[in-house]
Amino acid sequence: MENTKCAKAYLKQLRVSPRKVGVVLDEIRGKDAATAMAILLNTNKMVSESLVKLLKSAMANAEHNYNMDVEKLYIAECFVTPGILKNMKRVMPRAQGRAFRIIKRTSHVTIALKEKEEG
Repeated sequence: MENTKCAKAYLKQLRVSPRKVGVVLDEIRGKDAATAMAILLNTNKMVSESLVKLLKSAMANAEHNYNMDVEKLYIAECFVTPGILKNMKRVMPRAQGRAFRIIKRTSHVTIALKEKEEG
């Protein structure tokens, strides 16, 4: 029987573009939790600090809610989706009295951890 337990953690309304978050998530996808943590701690991106906190939260959820062994955890899935756009629209003054709209994008990030199976 396959182990279907999956510990998840969510980060909503992160004030970073989904495209920038996706670059960092591609680096840790499929890695074990300890390796992913080391990669995030040594990544020179603004979003990596938020992702470290999210990964720690997912690991704590796995340990306390599902009694999983922290040493056996790996990142089963991680993805980012765009957040809402209606709140963060700004105006940039342009030449000849015009104004261009700037959209300050937000992200929803999800990390799911599973336990490695022996064998």
